[in-house]
This record gives sequence, structure tokens and C-alpha cells, in this order.
Amino acid sequence: MKKGEWADCTKNGVKDIVEILIGYDGLTFAQAKAGLQMKITRKNLFLALAKQVPDADGKLIPNPYKNWSDIDASLPNEKIEVLGPPPTSGTRDSMHELFMEVGAGEIPALKALKEKDAKAFETVWKSVREDGAYVEAGENDNVIVQKLEANPKSFGVFGYSFLEENVSKLSGVPIDGVAPSFETIADGSYKPSRELFVYLKKAHVGVVPGLDKFAFEYVSDAATGDEGYLSDKGLVPLPAEKHAEVAKAVNALEPMKGDELK
Repeated sequence: MKKGEWADCTKNGVKDIVEILIGYDGLTFAQAKAGLQMKITRKNLFLALAKQVPDADGKLIPNPYKNWSDIDASLPNEKIEVLGPPPTSGTRDSMHELFMEVGAGEIPALKALKEKDAKAFETVWKSVREDGAYVEAGENDNVIVQKLEANPKSFGVFGYSFLEENVSKLSGVPIDGVAPSFETIADGSYKPSRELFVYLKKAHVGVVPGLDKFAFEYVSDAATGDEGYLSDKGLVPLPAEKHAEVAKAVNALEPMKGDELK
């Protein structure tokens, strides 16, 4: 939850919100097993996917890059084709924040723009090219898998849990020198990762049958502990101490304060 979303809740009388941090998921840039097997940086990803990029003088121009090697000579001389989520998807938000914003911030001209005009900088990293290099593949990640297998030179963007479910068909591209895995997401070395949350309205407990039991199950060792059943679905669990802290707060139905939000 963001500070603006908290403000919307407050404005509409939604109070005593209980936040449940259930674990971590990594955002991956993946390819078919028979794919190009390259390594990439988030700066490279921004330059591949952004609608506008800086030219040699720092002026924003329509993205001119057609092949990966146009961005960096060490990358394959192959057409850029990335299949990913549409604007309606939460994964698209993560792509913007974990890939695009970070990558843009590594480019001197855009770093300067951020310091001068944060809104203009935000517009740049939130704008994805529409010339065919990025293909909105809908909400169904299975469609992306099929297309990656059909064209091994293409890439897909989705959460680590889905990569884990299709590990026999896909491999994750190392980003900034680190490949996505259960271990690298858990220890924080794989940087494009995100926390996963569930929220409930405390006033609904006792009104919506089983809501409290649903919340308690989410923080149980059986579900989200080190060897919980959600790990089998690709969830990377919290460290034991953090898991215990979250479980204690949720079992007490302790409302969040909101001042920790950004």
C-alpha cells in the first residue's frame, strides 16, 4: 500500500486496516531454454523498453533501438522483442518500479532530469514503447510461455513464482550479474524483487465469516513458514524472525499506522 492509497482509504472511511506481509517474489526477465542466454542490466532494460530515451546530447527522442546490440555491443545482434503485462496488471507496476525506474536513474541525463523535475522523470520511466518491441501479452502468463517457446529469441516479464512453475521450459536472465532464484531473492542479492501483501479491514472480522481464520492461516508456519505449502507455489518466505513478528501482529489483528508508507 502506498501513502496515496492510504489517504484514499481514510477519505472513504476505511479504517483499522491490517497488513499481512506474506513473503517475497522476484520480477524476472525470462527466456526459453533454447534462447539467447544473455546477461543484462536494468539500464539495458530501460533503454530497450522505454518510449523515449536520451540521445548523445541528453535530449529525449523516440526510442531508436531495434536490436539488443544497438544498446550495448556485448548484447546479441538480434531484434528486441519482449512480451509482458498490460497496464492493468500489478506485474506491470512492478516492471516500472523494479526495472524501468532503476534503469532510468542510472543514465546521467535522466538522473539530472529527476533532480530538476521529478514528475517529468516519472513520465519517462513509466512510458513503454509502442512500436512492437514490447508486446502486451495480456494477464495470462501461460500465453507468454507458449510464445517464448515458439520464438526462442524473445523474452518475457513475469513474477519468479511463474518462472519456478515453468523451470523445465524457461530460464531467468541474470540481471546486474545475479540470476533469479529462491536463494538470491531470499538473501536480497537479486535486486528486482518485491514484498507481497494482503490487506483486510478489521471491521469486517466477525461480519465476513472466516475472515480472521483466513488471515491467521496466511501467517501460519504451515502456509508461509520456511517449508510452508506456499513455497511450493514459488513464494519466497520471510526470514524466521520477521515471519514471527508479522504473525504476532496479524494474530492480534493489529491495525497498521500508515506513517511507515511512502
